[in-house]
Amino acid sequence: MLDMSLEDKIRQLPAVPGVYLMRDDKGEIIYVGKARSLRQRVRSYFGASADSRYQVKFLMAKVVDIDIVLTDTEKEALLLENTLIKQHRPRYNLELKDDKTYFSLRLDPAEQFPRFGLVRKIPRDGARYFGPYASASAARDVLRQLQRMFPLRHYPLARCKARKRPCLYHQIGQCSAPCCGLISPADYTTLVEGAMLFLEGKNQQLVAEFKRRMLEASDQLLFEEAARWRNLLRSIQITVEKQKMVTRGGDSDVLGFYRDGDRLELALFFVRGGVLTGSRQFSLHWELDDAEGISSFLRQYYAEGIFVPDEIHLPLEIEDRSPLAELLSEAKGRKVAITRPLRGTKRELVELAIKNAAAALRERDEKQALSEVVLEQLQQRLHLTRLPKRIECYDISTIQGRFSVGSGVVFSQGRPDKKLFRRYRIRQVEGQNDFAMLAEVFSRRFRAERVERDGLPDLVVVDGGIGQLNAALEIVTELGLQGMFDLVSLAKSRMERDATAEKLQKSDERVFLPGRRNPVVLRQNSAPLLLLAAIRDEAHRFAIQYHRQLRGTEGIASGVERIPGIGPKRRTALLKQFGSLQALKACSLDEIAAVSGMTRAAAEAVFMSLHGVEE
Repeated sequence: MLDMSLEDKIRQLPAVPGVYLMRDDKGEIIYVGKARSLRQRVRSYFGASADSRYQVKFLMAKVVDIDIVLTDTEKEALLLENTLIKQHRPRYNLELKDDKTYFSLRLDPAEQFPRFGLVRKIPRDGARYFGPYASASAARDVLRQLQRMFPLRHYPLARCKARKRPCLYHQIGQCSAPCCGLISPADYTTLVEGAMLFLEGKNQQLVAEFKRRMLEASDQLLFEEAARWRNLLRSIQITVEKQKMVTRGGDSDVLGFYRDGDRLELALFFVRGGVLTGSRQFSLHWELDDAEGISSFLRQYYAEGIFVPDEIHLPLEIEDRSPLAELLSEAKGRKVAITRPLRGTKRELVELAIKNAAAALRERDEKQALSEVVLEQLQQRLHLTRLPKRIECYDISTIQGRFSVGSGVVFSQGRPDKKLFRRYRIRQVEGQNDFAMLAEVFSRRFRAERVERDGLPDLVVVDGGIGQLNAALEIVTELGLQGMFDLVSLAKSRMERDATAEKLQKSDERVFLPGRRNPVVLRQNSAPLLLLAAIRDEAHRFAIQYHRQLRGTEGIASGVERIPGIGPKRRTALLKQFGSLQALKACSLDEIAAVSGMTRAAAEAVFMSLHGVEE
């Protein structure tokens, strides 16, 4: 039975928009929701017609109190709910953990001789944005295709103008060299407009315009110019033939979902200019109503600078469709429609997204089952005391004792758990002493407060042979952790040459166990060995990446500190923004000038100095 005070509170709820906060017996907020009618929504959880699913009943059994905040409109309730979820991070609200970085192509038409660039965020700065693309490689593929078709400039304008002759891209036909005056501003503008039409899917209009240009140049006996437009036209037509038009134009996102208990798998299709350009899957945990879960996903997904299309197509109705569409319209700057198509091509796309979500969940289950088999094999072959559901691996990277770092990577259920990856700057060890450095890393990883917060692994892997294993075992024993997890080392394969053999041979990778002199040799290319090697290689990569970052940090400091007008504050700001001298060199003058504390003159001094240009 519900506590009477809670029953009374639910009975007296007003039928107005607002936000409700559910609390457990400890007073902690475990769920935040919003409603068009607080009375109707909250009663739906507890009344006779309440959701009968076990997960919902389980959540409601934990609720001992409910607070409410009234709002004037449903839109205000939506905004307040988002704020409270971010503030309290309730256990039972949907948490979108999307570690995928989305990239878009940016072009500023107001810039002199505009060019395309890759960006992660989409601010309202007057520029044009195209995408998103699910990875940097996908975005760069599109960019390379554009550059072959539309020879726009590749480099920052200041860098281009500093050259005395056109760059290599001009020689291979991928840059029209506007900085050297080899194309008129009007013709360059036509190329820019053509590239934007192509990305918008307006190919018929683009082809018609380029045909007109080609015929006009031919009539004026400008045969070289006519040939250029002809070549552009051919490359566009070849590319268009490979694309499949799925709608009659416009940008839209299409969402499908599949549910299994508290697991919610989502598939999101990106349709740009009527062409299906990509998709993305999300695997979430959700306890409550499907429509509420979809609504929560949409609010979180579009909240962080993601491209907002003109239309969003869903497989079901959501209660807050109108206020959510209003919020997205404000973010986009023009009307956004959220629809549930019932027939036609758009409905077919929604059904296809649903099938993809179901297939993704099945594939995830199959991978999980396979992973468990591999972990069981690993436990048997290495005589581990426990199933290695969580494996940690540690590596050291240094060059003659300089910039010494350690890395710790975590694999959960055979897959990287990157939120638990850790980097360690070696502080206590001078010179080249890998064992002492490993001891410092272990002492920091396994100190009491870290163990209490992050828990203990089932298996720890150390990169190296029997010497590294014995050193690690001694460290673990000194920390009082012996027997609390398994410990092994993995030695890389090495080149061996028999005195009677003509060719060098590669030895097997070997696993060393505590108390055993001879290594365990797992079958080469077997799944357990490949898993161990993948963990070891990831730890090595992560350590090398941090080591290079530190070296790059020193490089950027030494590279800019000699420039007049660049003091410690500006140097620190540049270092924080770009991270390395190489990244700073690749930036445009405008990007350097946008750094906090930089003036235009100081940015020009940095840019000229880094590119060897005399003022």
